[in-house]
Amino acid sequence: MVDGECAAVCPACRAPLARRALRQDASGGNGSPGEGVVDLHIGGLRAVVSGGAGGIGAAVVRTLEAEGAVVAVIDRVAVPGRLSVVADVRDEAAVAAAVDTAAARLGGIDLLVCAAGISGPVGTPLGRTSLADWDAVMAVNVTGTFLTLRSALPWLAASAQAAVVIVASDSAFVATGGMVPYGASKAAALQLARAAAVELQPDGIRVAAVCPSIVDTPMSRGDLDLATGFSDVAYPVQSADELAGTIVYLLSPAARAIAGTGIVSDFGFSARSAFPA
Repeated sequence: MVDGECAAVCPACRAPLARRALRQDASGGNGSPGEGVVDLHIGGLRAVVSGGAGGIGAAVVRTLEAEGAVVAVIDRVAVPGRLSVVADVRDEAAVAAAVDTAAARLGGIDLLVCAAGISGPVGTPLGRTSLADWDAVMAVNVTGTFLTLRSALPWLAASAQAAVVIVASDSAFVATGGMVPYGASKAAALQLARAAAVELQPDGIRVAAVCPSIVDTPMSRGDLDLATGFSDVAYPVQSADELAGTIVYLLSPAARAIAGTGIVSDFGFSARSAFPA
């Protein structure tokens, strides 16, 4: 039974949003999330997702489409059934051509998610980390993100609702042994988001980052040698779809005040003190 409704307006343009029904159970409490509908106001917006063929990127694509956005994927492999452009984010010319192709097919770009990334060596001490391994991680996680964002700038500048989310990591703030290139690359990706947000704000382009802890993806399972998944681990793990929900919210007008920062999605672990109290 519907006992009431909450009317709202889009914080960016003050247009009415879809009403959210508030339901109550027999005890009088509000029903669970999902019983009502919250319109993120991104229906019809044009989105490009790098690294959208799998893992976090694929979850972002699904979530954007569920919210009514039209999406193009840029990845090293084509995605059957979706608008996709094949390109390696390390290749400057290929990225520029892929972004322009995606924009032409979509009719422009409003939203950009830079989700292409690799872990690099896991469990390799710094003293045994090769320059080739270091360069490989930086080429995808930092240079690839830079090239994708730079190529999209003319299209984003033409949009009235331009928003960018860069997928960084909690490894931008905390560290673990054996993954020096990855942590350094994600710190660089976060600072890229911060610097870009400051520079691009006058052009109407909002940039933020998301910094998750472990996300259940094929890549993380492979990194940790967990072929059957994370069901028996002693630490919390978020699904790719959960993180995608955060990313899509950050792209929406509801998050218009969030820019130049990294949203840490780590179950509060980075806030914990080592003080024994």
